[in-house]
Amino acid sequence: MPKITFIEQNGTEHAVEAAEGASVMEAAVKNMVPGIDADCGGACACATCHIYVDDAWREKTGKAATMEESMLDFAYEPKENSRLSCQIKVTQDLDGLVVRLPEFQG
Repeated sequence: MPKITFIEQNGTEHAVEAAEGASVMEAAVKNMVPGIDADCGGACACATCHIYVDDAWREKTGKAATMEESMLDFAYEPKENSRLSCQIKVTQDLDGLVVRLPEFQG
Protein backbone atom coordinates (compact mmCIF):
# COMPACT_ATOMS: atom_id res chain seq x y z
CA MET A 1 0.00 0.00 0.00
CA PRO A 2 1.24 3.51 -0.74
CA LYS A 3 2.42 5.54 2.25
CA ILE A 4 1.48 9.18 2.79
CA THR A 5 3.03 11.49 5.35
CA PHE A 6 0.87 14.26 6.80
CA ILE A 7 2.80 17.00 8.62
CA GLU A 8 0.99 19.18 11.14
CA GLN A 9 1.84 22.86 11.62
CA ASN A 10 3.85 21.97 14.75
CA GLY A 11 5.97 19.50 12.78
CA THR A 12 4.30 16.32 14.04
CA GLU A 13 4.34 13.71 11.28
CA HIS A 14 1.71 11.05 10.66
CA ALA A 15 2.82 8.37 8.20
CA VAL A 16 -0.15 6.27 7.09
CA GLU A 17 -0.81 3.52 4.60
CA ALA A 18 -3.47 4.35 2.04
CA ALA A 19 -5.54 2.02 -0.07
CA GLU A 20 -5.18 2.51 -3.81
CA GLY A 21 -8.31 4.12 -5.23
CA ALA A 22 -9.17 5.88 -1.98
CA SER A 23 -8.69 9.61 -1.63
CA VAL A 24 -5.90 11.18 0.40
CA MET A 25 -8.67 12.56 2.66
CA GLU A 26 -10.09 9.07 3.24
CA ALA A 27 -6.65 7.83 4.25
CA ALA A 28 -6.32 10.69 6.74
CA VAL A 29 -9.77 10.15 8.25
CA LYS A 30 -9.33 6.36 8.46
CA ASN A 31 -6.05 6.88 10.31
CA MET A 32 -7.39 9.70 12.52
CA VAL A 33 -4.91 12.30 11.28
CA PRO A 34 -5.72 15.47 13.24
CA GLY A 35 -6.46 18.54 11.16
CA ILE A 36 -8.42 16.89 8.36
CA ASP A 37 -12.03 17.63 9.28
CA ALA A 38 -13.66 16.44 6.03
CA ASP A 39 -17.03 17.96 6.90
CA CYS A 40 -18.61 17.18 3.51
CA GLY A 41 -17.32 13.61 3.41
CA GLY A 42 -15.38 14.09 0.20
CA ALA A 43 -18.03 15.74 -1.98
CA CYS A 44 -15.81 18.75 -2.80
CA ALA A 45 -18.39 20.95 -1.08
CA CYS A 46 -16.21 22.48 1.64
CA ALA A 47 -12.55 23.20 2.25
CA THR A 48 -12.03 21.29 5.49
CA CYS A 49 -9.62 18.77 3.99
CA HIS A 50 -7.26 21.44 2.65
CA ILE A 51 -3.60 20.45 2.40
CA TYR A 52 -0.38 21.82 0.96
CA VAL A 53 1.25 19.33 -1.40
CA ASP A 54 5.02 19.15 -1.06
CA ASP A 55 6.63 20.68 -4.15
CA ALA A 56 8.29 17.40 -5.13
CA TRP A 57 4.83 15.81 -5.47
CA ARG A 58 2.84 18.54 -7.23
CA GLU A 59 3.22 17.09 -10.71
CA LYS A 60 2.19 13.60 -9.60
CA THR A 61 -0.91 14.82 -7.76
CA GLY A 62 -2.03 16.86 -10.76
CA LYS A 63 -3.85 20.17 -11.00
CA ALA A 64 -7.05 21.08 -9.23
CA ALA A 65 -10.19 20.93 -11.37
CA THR A 66 -12.40 24.02 -11.67
CA MET A 67 -14.78 22.93 -8.90
CA GLU A 68 -11.89 22.26 -6.53
CA GLU A 69 -10.32 25.63 -7.34
CA SER A 70 -13.62 27.31 -6.45
CA MET A 71 -13.76 25.52 -3.10
CA LEU A 72 -10.15 26.45 -2.34
CA ASP A 73 -11.34 30.07 -2.20
CA PHE A 74 -12.87 29.10 1.16
CA ALA A 75 -9.68 27.51 2.50
CA TYR A 76 -7.52 29.12 5.15
CA GLU A 77 -4.45 30.69 3.53
CA PRO A 78 -4.57 28.96 0.14
CA LYS A 79 -1.26 28.80 -1.69
CA GLU A 80 -0.12 27.71 -5.11
CA ASN A 81 0.38 24.16 -3.80
CA SER A 82 -3.03 23.98 -2.09
CA ARG A 83 -5.31 21.05 -2.84
CA LEU A 84 -8.36 19.46 -1.30
CA SER A 85 -7.26 16.04 -0.16
CA CYS A 86 -10.65 14.58 -1.11
CA GLN A 87 -9.81 15.26 -4.76
CA ILE A 88 -6.50 13.38 -4.88
CA LYS A 89 -6.88 9.67 -5.60
CA VAL A 90 -4.24 7.38 -4.15
CA THR A 91 -2.22 5.41 -6.68
CA GLN A 92 1.01 3.48 -6.36
CA ASP A 93 2.71 6.52 -7.97
CA LEU A 94 1.89 8.49 -4.80
CA ASP A 95 3.84 6.14 -2.52
CA GLY A 96 5.87 8.49 -0.31
CA LEU A 97 3.60 11.53 -0.83
CA VAL A 98 4.23 14.32 1.67
CA VAL A 99 1.56 16.89 2.49
CA ARG A 100 1.39 19.65 5.08
CA LEU A 101 -1.66 20.75 7.00
CA PRO A 102 -2.73 24.39 7.33
CA GLU A 103 -2.90 26.08 10.72
CA PHE A 104 -6.63 25.34 10.76
CA GLN A 105 -9.35 24.33 8.34
CA GLY A 106 -11.58 27.10 7.08
